[in-house]
Amino acid sequence: MPKILIVDDDSTTVKLLQTLLRMDGFDVLVAPRGQVAIDLAYSDAPDIMMIDYHLTDMDGLEVVKRLRADSRFAAMPIVIASGLNVADQALAVGANVFLDKPFEPSSLADTFFKLLG
Repeated sequence: MPKILIVDDDSTTVKLLQTLLRMDGFDVLVAPRGQVAIDLAYSDAPDIMMIDYHLTDMDGLEVVKRLRADSRFAAMPIVIASGLNVADQALAVGANVFLDKPFEPSSLADTFFKLLG
């Protein structure tokens, strides 16, 4: 069962994603803030991460930069989601995929499984 870390401070979005991804066979971890996500990445070693651009303590780009600076996270698939047009910045800092919000939650599992190979 692949382990995904969802990094988002919107509890409604998180609950929906947790339910859908668990039904699709993912073990789901949740972090409401960037620093919590970084700590969980080190302690729980997720297989893939989905990070919201807007977080309360730092933006999603900063989370990706900090993780990519460590060789342990160099190859881990990371998805950034935002309603803003920040795709170029997300990919430049090391995200594998950028998702425009709103996205179709039911298609997420396919995207994640493709990234996991």
